[in-house]
Amino acid sequence: MSESAHVSIFDTTLRDGEQSPGCSMTTAQKLAMARTLVDLGVDTLEAGFAAASPDDFEAVRSIAGSVSGCGVAALARCQRSDIERAAAALESAERPRIHVFIASSDLHLEHKLRIGREQALATAVDAITLARRYCDDVEFSAEDASRSDPAFLAELFSQAIEAGATTLNVPDTVGYAVPAEYGALFAYLRHHVRGIARAVLSCHCHDDLGLAVANSLAAVENGARQIECTINGIGERAGNAALEEVVMALRTRAPHYRLTTGIRTRRLLPASRQLVALTGSPVARNKAIVGANAFAHESGIHQHGMLRNRQTYEIMAPEDVGVARSQLVLGKHSGRAALSERLRLLGFEFDESALNRVFAAFKALADRKKEVFDTDLEAIALGQSGEQNGPWRLTALQVQAGIGSDALPSASVRLHHADGRAVQEAAVGDGPVHAIFLAIERASGCSIELRQYQVRSLSTGEDAQAEAHVEIECDGRQLHGRAVSTDTLEASALALLDVINRIERRRRHSPASEAAA
Repeated sequence: MSESAHVSIFDTTLRDGEQSPGCSMTTAQKLAMARTLVDLGVDTLEAGFAAASPDDFEAVRSIAGSVSGCGVAALARCQRSDIERAAAALESAERPRIHVFIASSDLHLEHKLRIGREQALATAVDAITLARRYCDDVEFSAEDASRSDPAFLAELFSQAIEAGATTLNVPDTVGYAVPAEYGALFAYLRHHVRGIARAVLSCHCHDDLGLAVANSLAAVENGARQIECTINGIGERAGNAALEEVVMALRTRAPHYRLTTGIRTRRLLPASRQLVALTGSPVARNKAIVGANAFAHESGIHQHGMLRNRQTYEIMAPEDVGVARSQLVLGKHSGRAALSERLRLLGFEFDESALNRVFAAFKALADRKKEVFDTDLEAIALGQSGEQNGPWRLTALQVQAGIGSDALPSASVRLHHADGRAVQEAAVGDGPVHAIFLAIERASGCSIELRQYQVRSLSTGEDAQAEAHVEIECDGRQLHGRAVSTDTLEASALALLDVINRIERRRRHSPASEAAA
């Protein structure tokens, strides 16, 4: 196994992270996030589970053919159909990796797979051998490794290397391990796996006990040279190890770990906020590295120390993770060059065409607001990273609110469809937002079940932009919509319309996808 000081970052935001309830993304959104991950500097991004559905296959295929500069992995069970599906999705990838897995703990073998250890060994070897026919880079994961018999795990990995696996992943699938125990398992494997020098050991930790990052760091201290993680730590149940936390731990405590990554840390905050915008799943204010309070100091004692020397209470510079020092940046008289430079400092770079769209949106916002803040600019920039607009557009919105028990809040909307239709509807609701939502449902002909509605201010002042999030359930799936406007009611209407457009595009696309599959 390599003794390199470089630790590879394997990002699974688009696969394991997307399995988190409420964090599903469309193909276009995954592609936008994939480009951000490449720009961030991840070594490998796991694009999805190609055999899971036509949508997942299309997402992996689109990402594989669109990104360069990093490896693209597709997950597969140790089954021929899964492996062939993964290989097909990765055909156009610059650096493809097929990632196969099978359970290794007796608990999973007996109760989930209903097979014995010998059958698990044979199945893993056959799968890796098949995967190597399609791809030179094959990763093998032993699911629930942290609860497996170490001797059996060592034998399983030994045979995996003989079959052609180049990366061996040791998942703490249910977040059961503690750092000393998990680190010791890696030390054991380094000494008992035959041919270990020909493979890279990898860790994949879940956060059920809040130890995912600590366990990942214990693994690299004991020889792991790949960390599997996600932006904001999203993932099944309590989530995965947070990419931004493991990366900044290795960087901030470099004299201790003496290990490096290729992550461009100044782009961590933009990546985090883009994921929030795409999924509607916010991070806690006190979240390490990317939370709103991560570099905030309210205590008088802390503020006094900060004024004397920032290192008294800050162990890393805010700029190193993409947190801007100043908030007020631009106004309606600011030019295109100034906007481009400020966006660059915030971690966003656009080509000429995209910058023109951003500048037009900025000017429109500046005409409505006295002061444009960094958060406003981020909202505009992230709006260019999402999927296409339509088919429905909101062209008119009128709302009447009332006070008192006899009030009848009402709303009327006019929507235009890409096929040329113009539809106008009105509705009475329990409040203005409820009335707007009912009117939009009627006009679009799309019935939804609202699960959650949130609105927050992006900056300060009476003219601050409102960011609205809606979460709905449709066709058995949770979908999110997001929109930003200086008018809270308009933001709410556009957020719902964002979801309805996604539903219509998904329904229109699904029959063709299934036929192609």
